[in-house]
Amino acid sequence: MIWRWPPGQVAAYVVQGLILLNVGYSVAIGDYFLAIVGFFGFLVTTVPYIVSRRTDICMPWEVNLLIAISLYLHVAGHISAYYDLFSPYYDKIAHFVSSITISVLGFAMVLIVDRYSGLRLTRPMIIFFIVIFTMALGAFWEIYEFAFDTIFGTELQHGLEDTMYDLIFDLVGALIIAAVGNFYLRRVEKEEMVRMFLNSGH
Repeated sequence: MIWRWPPGQVAAYVVQGLILLNVGYSVAIGDYFLAIVGFFGFLVTTVPYIVSRRTDICMPWEVNLLIAISLYLHVAGHISAYYDLFSPYYDKIAHFVSSITISVLGFAMVLIVDRYSGLRLTRPMIIFFIVIFTMALGAFWEIYEFAFDTIFGTELQHGLEDTMYDLIFDLVGALIIAAVGNFYLRRVEKEEMVRMFLNSGH
């Protein structure tokens, strides 16, 4: 039998399995709320596969792996209490990896929208969008944490300094992908770049 999956795709499946293990552990200890949160995180990791089957959009395995790792860090951080055990470093690493993932998704999205909408976005506009898109989602995440703490009495946030460091790590991740995107857009046509995210898995 010919091995069809690249190692990175197998790694993505392994990380998805780890998420489900955390969900099972949460059920075993009777924390059904975190089990639901964890299972929702697992469902999100399946979205790229569903999208690739129903549309022409197909994310490379590297992106699928990034999505899986980002969600695993979040799920395991709560269920296995890594946020507390490795505070504050674990939270910052999770934010950094998540911002990288969101930036890559934003980059893919703006390239695809540009192709099908005929906007003819320039390279600086695309780079600017990557940063703004990532920071906007980072800000919404902080609002979600604040609202959750206020309503349910949790401790997702630990003061203004924690929130600002989270946003700074979001910005660093966005700037890294913006720089990488700028590097490639200087050397590769947009049409060639967008082919990375279209039909590659069919």
